[in-house]
Amino acid sequence: MVARISEFILKCFGWRIEGRYASELPKVIIIVVPHTSNWDFPLGILVRAVLRTDIRFIAKSSLFKPPFGWLFYKLGGYPVERNRSTNFVQTLVDIYKKEPRFHTVISPEGTRSRVDKLKTGFYHIAMGGGAAIVMCQFDWGRKVVEFREPFFPTGDLEADMKVIDAYFKGVKGRNPEQGYLYEG
Repeated sequence: MVARISEFILKCFGWRIEGRYASELPKVIIIVVPHTSNWDFPLGILVRAVLRTDIRFIAKSSLFKPPFGWLFYKLGGYPVERNRSTNFVQTLVDIYKKEPRFHTVISPEGTRSRVDKLKTGFYHIAMGGGAAIVMCQFDWGRKVVEFREPFFPTGDLEADMKVIDAYFKGVKGRNPEQGYLYEG
């Protein structure tokens, strides 16, 4: 029922989902690009409901404080300290190694502000945790959420990032002047 309602809401706002999400894989890290608006969050929650898959999300720890922190936990969130040095990558690698099935989503930009390149923590998490990388575009220009087939990192960060960057080329965020817009 929740999936049908979510699908209806997406259609009412003109959105569609393209590609197939690889829910059968046991370990997946989804990278969503570009992340330029707080509206990306409700869009992601609706898409996750349509997919009917348990996908966790990573967000800044301040969102998990009262009065609404309980809601972010309930929606499947994992808080991250952004204002001090933490071993975030290793923490997630350990979760992937421990859990037989774990899917999570992050924004490799790390912010809604303009960035010159994607952060690579997701790549190291996938390598260390044995997870596939699923690239997902939130293209506000076309109103399409698009999933690419799973990508398995080779260990050649530079070569793999060229493939990843190319997938996101020209994708427009809600606020196109912000975020990561690969021009390469």
